Amino acid sequence: MIETLETTNQIEDAAHSPEVVESEAHEIVHEITLFAEPLVMIRDFPITNSLVTSWGAVLILAVLAFFLRKNLKEIPGKLQNLFEIIIDGALDLADQVTNDRKLSVKIFPLVICIFFFVLINNWLGILPGSGSIGQVAEHHGENLLVPFLRGGTADINTTLALAVIAVIGANVFGVMTIGGWKMFNKYVNLSALGSIFTKVKKDPTILIVAPITFFVGVLEIIGEFAKVASLSFRLFGNVFAGEVLLASMAALIAYAVPIPFLFLEILVGVIQALIFSMLTLVYFTIAAQDHSEHEEHSHEQAHA
Repeated sequence: MIETLETTNQIEDAAHSPEVVESEAHEIVHEITLFAEPLVMIRDFPITNSLVTSWGAVLILAVLAFFLRKNLKEIPGKLQNLFEIIIDGALDLADQVTNDRKLSVKIFPLVICIFFFVLINNWLGILPGSGSIGQVAEHHGENLLVPFLRGGTADINTTLALAVIAVIGANVFGVMTIGGWKMFNKYVNLSALGSIFTKVKKDPTILIVAPITFFVGVLEIIGEFAKVASLSFRLFGNVFAGEVLLASMAALIAYAVPIPFLFLEILVGVIQALIFSMLTLVYFTIAAQDHSEHEEHSHEQAHA
């Protein structure tokens, strides 16, 4: 009995020893943050873990494109045949949106690049080690784990940049396709206001129709900002929620249970990449259409 009490006291003394207290003080904490964590600072520019992942995605695409381009053959091998099937199927899908093969061919290179960039970023974020292997940084007296890799699309900065590229690119493409004046009139429809003076005698209803048409153009300007917000937050929200789900499942039960969720996130990564690229294709297609001629034709038919 005396030996048992002595052993118990020794255990309690060891638990309160400086070595144990020091180990508890140096416990590493891993928090899932809403924003990407900086790994290193180059002057005032932070190199974040999501930026590193995005660079990795670009590198993978560049190496893959170089390898495929270098090994193109008239009689395709298995890998070339696989990519030809993917490209042909994607181009046929684009034709269903544009209804014009020539227009699809013009837009397709950017759209397919966005698809693969988003897809690779989505998948890199759920790789084993992504989000769990990193460096330790002290923050407010705590040792925090800063992962080396984090899904690029789990960072709002990346998705916002992609959305801005898609929306601004669509407007630039519209200028190149239908002209700057017609593109300008989609948003500031001066032609509609000018038609009041030229058509009011033949059609008095133009006094009502023209201001409404002008106001619709102003709403289109607001709509462009809404496109950026919807594209960026939709992609960011779905990818970030998936990473939080995987981390939560792994923290609760680390073995076997997270595997079904991992396959689910692989599928979600494909779906989100497809949605983002298809919406980009739709925006480019709409920007390339001249609505002014269609509106004038419809107005003339209504008063024929």
